[in-house]
This record gives sequence, C-alpha cells and structure tokens, in this order.
Amino acid sequence: MVATWLRVPALVLFLGLGMAIGSDGTGWIDFESHEAARFIGVVALALILFDGGLAAGWHELRPVIRPSIILAFVATIVTPGVTGLVAVWLFKLAGLEGMLLGSILAGTDGAAVFALLRGTNLPPRLAKTLEGEAGLNDPVAVLLVLGLIHVISDPAYGWTRVDLLFAQELVIGAAVGLGLGWLAVRVMQRARTVPEGLQLVASVSTLALAFGATDVLHGSGFLAVFLSGLVVESADIPARRAVFAFHEGLASVAEIGMFFALGLLVFPSELGSVAIRGTVLALVVAFLARPVAAFLATAMEHFSHRERLVLGWAGLRGAVPVVLATFPVIADIPRSMEFFNIVFFAVLVSTLIQGATVEPLARGLGVIRAGESDPSR
Repeated sequence: MVATWLRVPALVLFLGLGMAIGSDGTGWIDFESHEAARFIGVVALALILFDGGLAAGWHELRPVIRPSIILAFVATIVTPGVTGLVAVWLFKLAGLEGMLLGSILAGTDGAAVFALLRGTNLPPRLAKTLEGEAGLNDPVAVLLVLGLIHVISDPAYGWTRVDLLFAQELVIGAAVGLGLGWLAVRVMQRARTVPEGLQLVASVSTLALAFGATDVLHGSGFLAVFLSGLVVESADIPARRAVFAFHEGLASVAEIGMFFALGLLVFPSELGSVAIRGTVLALVVAFLARPVAAFLATAMEHFSHRERLVLGWAGLRGAVPVVLATFPVIADIPRSMEFFNIVFFAVLVSTLIQGATVEPLARGLGVIRAGESDPSR
C-alpha cells in the first residue's frame, strides 16, 4: 500500500529501507558480510528459479524452447561484451575486469521477470520466451562470472578450462534436475492421501535435493532447480494449486530479501564516486547492450522487429546481479567493491524504468492490441 501511494515499486522501498537502517544509515542493523549475503542470495535464487520452472510449465514452454535457449546463452554472452567495453572506458578498467562487470549485469532476474509477466498481457509466445530465458540464463551468468574470476585470479587457468567448467556444470545440472524432478513426481503421485502440508514439504525437499545433490557433483544447482520445477509442473500432482501458490510466495519473499540485503550492504556515502558513471552504465545495459543482444540472439527466429524490441526491453535486473556482485568481493578481485556499488544503480534503473514501461512499450509498438488479454493467465 505504501508503494502504491508513493507510486514506486515495492522492491525499491525495501532497497531504501535497507540503506536507511544499515551500517551507513541509522546503524540499527550492522550487516557488512558479503559471505552471508551470498549465502542468502544463493538460497533465494534457488527458491526463485524453482518457482520459475513451476510458472513457465514445460507444455507451454516447449514451443519456444529454442529461442529461449538461444536468448539465454547468446544474450548473456553478448551483453557482457557490449557492457564491458563501455565499462572499460567509463571506469578505466582492464579488459577482463570490464568483462567481469558486464557479466555481473548480464543475467536477467527470474523473479522480476516472472512477476512482471503475471501482471502484463504480453502475447503468450513472447511471455513464455522471456520466462524460459529468465530461468535458463541465470546458470550461464553465474558460470561466466565464476570463469572470469578464475582467469583474473590465475591467468594460467585458461579459457579451455572455462569451457570445460561450462560443459560440466550444465550437463550435470540438467541430468540431476530432470532426474530428481521425475522421481519427485512419482513419489508425490503415490502419496495422494497424505495431508496437503506434507505435499508442500515434498516440493521444498525436491528443490533442496536438486540443488544440494548437483552442487556436490559440481554441477549447476540453479539449472537443476529450474528444470526440476518444470518437470513437477508438467505432471498431475496432488495439491497442485497449493504447491504453486506456496512457491510463488516463497519466491516473492526471496526477492524482497535480496533487495533488502542490497540496501544493507550498499553504503550511501560511497555511492557519490560512481553515481553518474554507474547510472550511465545502467542505462547502457538497458538501452543498448540488452537490446543489441536480443536482436542478435533472435535474428534467425520468427519474431518481428517490434517483438525483438520488447524482448530487449523486458530483460529486467534484480536479485541476480546482487548475488553475482558478491562473488568478486569474496574472491578479492581488484575494485570489486566498486562493482557492487555500480550494481545498485543497474538494479535501480531497471526496477524504476524498465519494469514500469514494458507493457506501455508493447502497446505503443502494437505488440499488445487494445483490449487484448493473454488467455493463459
């Protein structure tokens, strides 16, 4: 209600609240641990991506799986290239450092995109493509950041090992996610007579096992939880509505927690040195890097130029860059604290500008016609 009254997104209020009561504000909460923030963020992303799998649904996602995968991979790699070049110029960074900053800002945010699509009437093909990308590109962004950290920390690490890291993480993550999702469905279907609350426990256990088992096997836990969510959604499980509503709520709380944590970790007194350049870089991501990446990724797909503009503009930033920004800080990468402050402006610009204008842009371009609604929602 406060957010509606002030006409700003609710998540921005939690961001501001964290800044106000954090160590650099009133000091009510002394929170300066990036390790703790990363732990919170990893848990939050797992919750968000499992819900994303449930929300996307395999049957609805299958017709657009190819553009979703291409967009998830190509756009997540092209965006750091464009953003990194601008970052090198703006912040006088080395080439790899610029690429690392661009990679942090490359991944779209699952919870932000899923929440946006629940409240808009984009055509089903566009909406499902964005949902598929949001679920699949987080693992790519995480691996890209980890790979660049390895190369910066140890030049002998080599790009060949980065490629092997990608292949290993994605293959193991896909195998474990699909396998555990199938197993969870069989168990839940055989336990139709158990109380509804236990079905919720079973769904959370599926999420935890998918992420934990994949991590132990050195795979992508984020990919595993998204795919396990897709498998669970595609089956006829007991307490279906309750399970979906429960995980939607968990994902919303997780997103709020990440914005609050960002507010606690950002020191307002340190923002002045990067305020103008950070805002410029955030605008470059929104107006140039992401749209260029979306156009290139979908060049061979059956989308109109207007639809590609919407796909480019709907790549929202949120909790994902917050989590990724903690990785180089913990690894002691040079100027990583500056990167974290820059993320603040990217998240703010994306939340305030992009999130509020996706549907008006789509209507203005004629992608959504007057009075049209999405029957799948």
